[in-house]
Amino acid sequence: MSETEPARPEPRLAIVLDVDDLDFACSMADAVAPWMGVAKVGLELFAAAGPAAVRAMTDRGFEVFADLKFIDIPTQVGRAAAQMGRTGARWLTIHTFGGADMLRAGVEGLAEGSGGVAQVLGVTILTSDRDRSRSVLEQRVELALEAGCGGVICSAADIEVVKKVAPELARVVPGIRMPGSSHNDQASVATPEAAIAAGASILVVGRTVTADVQALSAESPQLENGLANMADRARLIAASISDL
Repeated sequence: MSETEPARPEPRLAIVLDVDDLDFACSMADAVAPWMGVAKVGLELFAAAGPAAVRAMTDRGFEVFADLKFIDIPTQVGRAAAQMGRTGARWLTIHTFGGADMLRAGVEGLAEGSGGVAQVLGVTILTSDRDRSRSVLEQRVELALEAGCGGVICSAADIEVVKKVAPELARVVPGIRMPGSSHNDQASVATPEAAIAAGASILVVGRTVTADVQALSAESPQLENGLANMADRARLIAASISDL
């Protein structure tokens, strides 16, 4: 272990692997593995590689946040969640606006498939949404709590509301940016320090770390340098919250 690597990866940092190639995703994950303890497998990667994407990350020592945002009739969500539990994913996202019965079916299915280890994260309001009314947020957080979710996905700006309505739920926060960086398509962003100080449980970190490789492929000559830059940024973010 080099002098710049910590004793263990930061369990509050999730790297976003929004690519369509599993080998590429593995290279990205390996670059940040010393500093980030969670890997986010989203729709794009899961559509390309399926459950193998989850297993590739758990084999590397990551806890996996399967950001698949399920929404369907309760029976289908419950059955699909049970299958996701068998992949080894630690968290699975389900839309809260699907209602209490659907959420509860997902919670029960995921628990069955994972032997009670995995938890559902209720998606409240997407960070790209423009309509972010407090009443809608409170209603969806309450649904997540009543259905037995382990946490919710919320913006940094919504953390205080979530803590008030359901302080026992984990708060998983996307839209993380370093000071001065672009917001891209995120309507609500925060720095790592601000989000952790506000009460975030896990930070979902994407383009702030992955920007240099996002447009590349596994065969790109610039990839080695891009992965090195990813590692540097992951290290900086981990250091920025290490004392919080």
